[in-house]
Amino acid sequence: MLTLDDHLKLGKCPHCSVDKPNLVFVSGEFYTQTDNGKDTRYWRTYKCSRCGGVVTASAKIDGYNRKVVQETYPGVDTLSDILPPKVRNFLQQAIETTFAPSGSIMLCASAVDAMLKEKGYSKGSLYKRIDEAAKNGLLTPDMETWAHQVRLDANDERHADENASMPSVEDAKKAVEFTRTLAEFLFVLPAKVTRGIAATNNSESTKLSDPAPSTIISVPNIPN
Repeated sequence: MLTLDDHLKLGKCPHCSVDKPNLVFVSGEFYTQTDNGKDTRYWRTYKCSRCGGVVTASAKIDGYNRKVVQETYPGVDTLSDILPPKVRNFLQQAIETTFAPSGSIMLCASAVDAMLKEKGYSKGSLYKRIDEAAKNGLLTPDMETWAHQVRLDANDERHADENASMPSVEDAKKAVEFTRTLAEFLFVLPAKVTRGIAATNNSESTKLSDPAPSTIISVPNIPN
């Protein structure tokens, strides 16, 4: 159970993704209520000792007079279960290691590689497969350009290119943002559309299969 203490015991920092972060209470506690004096919530602000990111937490008092945390802002990043396991694992690791930019960027390239393989592009180099996917319309021109950028950035890190500057945390976050967007475009959105169409079709089928309500016509008595 997570409570509003001097240290907020989250599993990961929502900013730098470090495990078991040291989130220290930094500002005065206060409470808020709705306009009718209900729904009392207690708030505290914490700072990650590693990255300096700020996390706000709100809590409510339970039956044992404990301030149990209900929400934290920002929330910890999670990925859709719709993603294929390898894609999800590579991308999750990339998100969790942005504080180590070189590793995070290489994991982004691995996630892009896994996505293309899931879509049937498994032969040849990553360069050739990105080009082929773009020619076949799987990737838009902008996505192709960005995918190549992630690939090139990862190559710089793999081969320790002397002419390449060391990537920053912001560089890693940009690579993660693109890779996540690509995953949403290739897997999550199509799955949601398919589910939406199926739900609509099921709804229409139910309407068609339901018998029409019977109409009772009242015939007045006609005198002889």
